[in-house]
Formats: sequence, structure tokens, C-alpha cells
Amino acid sequence: MKRTFSLSFLTVADVGPVEAIQIAAHAGYDAIGLRLLPAAPATEAPYPLLTDTALLTEVQAALRDTGITVADVEIVRLGEQVEVQSYLPFLERAQQLGAKHILIAGDDTNEARLTENFTRFAELAQSFQLTCDLEFMPWTGVKNLTAARRVVEGSGVSNAGILIDSLHFFRTESSFEALRELPLNFINYVQLCDAPALYDPSDEGLIYVARNARLVPGEGQLDLKRLMQFIPSSKPIGIEVPNTRLLQTMSAQKRATYMLERTIELLREC
Repeated sequence: MKRTFSLSFLTVADVGPVEAIQIAAHAGYDAIGLRLLPAAPATEAPYPLLTDTALLTEVQAALRDTGITVADVEIVRLGEQVEVQSYLPFLERAQQLGAKHILIAGDDTNEARLTENFTRFAELAQSFQLTCDLEFMPWTGVKNLTAARRVVEGSGVSNAGILIDSLHFFRTESSFEALRELPLNFINYVQLCDAPALYDPSDEGLIYVARNARLVPGEGQLDLKRLMQFIPSSKPIGIEVPNTRLLQTMSAQKRATYMLERTIELLREC
């Protein structure tokens, strides 16, 4: 089966959604990831695509014209207090965009409470035909694959899944054995990037690399070839490579094209 590729939001966060869609189409991607909600709600406002009807119309037209689809929308952060109904405008907009998946971060260290809130949100999202994909990240309340599986299994909701991000997989206590034992229906899509073997394990260091210094697949020391042996070819791959240095030296179009070419090259070697 031919793999499908999505241009993740952070890879070309320096351009707007319409341009990002056009870039994805020109580079040969099948889909795109879009951000509607801020990664840092305390200091950032929602993205214009969430509320700007004119922009929504432009994005929908760009999607029709290019044939690009929306793979995932970002980012729902589930903290200690969650007003599920407050996400209705977000879910409605995601549905209008034809999105398939929602990227979710678990910011609550109380796993029982997080599981309850994740369940409630996933049940609401289910009525919009959206999957809820919990991304484990070492600085959040869901620190590894095992913890993410407990939450998803605890929810018992059919549209609940786990997002495997290659950077976080290798920067946490996750293991290939845990990945091998993970039910394949828990994986709706994965995000791929590379990184150096040596890194700063502090939260600040981890966050900096995740948002500013990821490497193009095949240009770091992560064992991506082994990782991808556990991911069926039917699972879409989001290429997520925010890199400040590349942003300063390459256009968004060149970055997107180069990253897709390198990723395909890597996968051919697997």
C-alpha cells in the first residue's frame, strides 16, 4: 500500500494556511495539518482559522483546488479543568475543514481525572467523525507510550488513539516492545522527524528542540528505520520538522519539498 504524507503545521508555521496548502500540493504531499488552538493558551490567542469565516472559505477553496485533505487539527490541551462543551466551535470548524484527527496533549498529572476528561472529549468528538489522538510528551502529564495506552484503553471510546511522534518516542521511556504490543487500531497516524543522539533532558531543553531544532528524517541519530518497521504502510505520516536554522536559509516551499524527498528516501531504505 502506498504511504500517504501530511505536511504538519509546525514544519511551515511561518506561512498562513492557504499558502501551506498550496506548498503541500506543489511538493507532493497528500494532506496537511492545521492549527486552530494555541499551544500555550495562557499567552496565545486562538488562530484566525478558528473564527475567521472568510479565511475558512479561502482554505476550503484551496483544499478543493489542490486535492489536499486535512489530516489533523491542533491542539487540544486537557488540563485539570476541562469544559468539554466549550470545544464545540473547534469541533465544528474541524468538521467544516474535513479533518480526520485531533492532536491532544494531556496536561494533567492526575491520570484518573485526565482519563475521565479525555473520555468526555472523545465522546463529543465522535459525533463529528473525528479521532482523538493523545500525544505523549516527556514534559506533560502523559510522559510515555505506556501512560498514553492506559488513558486510551481506560476511555473505552472507539475513536481514541495514540499519536506516535518519533522525537518523543525516543526521548521518553517508551520501548519497541511496548510499541510492538500496541493494538494497531490505536494508531491513526504518526509524526516523523529526526534528532541528535545527545540532548538536554530538562523540560526547557526538550521543548526547545521539539519546537525549534528537529532534524530532517535521515539526518540525525534516531533509529527511525527500526521505528517504522512497527508502523504499517496504511498509517499516514505527518512530517513535523520545525527548525529555526532551515527557516532562515530555505523558503517554506523548499523546506517542505526537501523534507518529503528525504523521508521517502529513508523509508525506501527500511
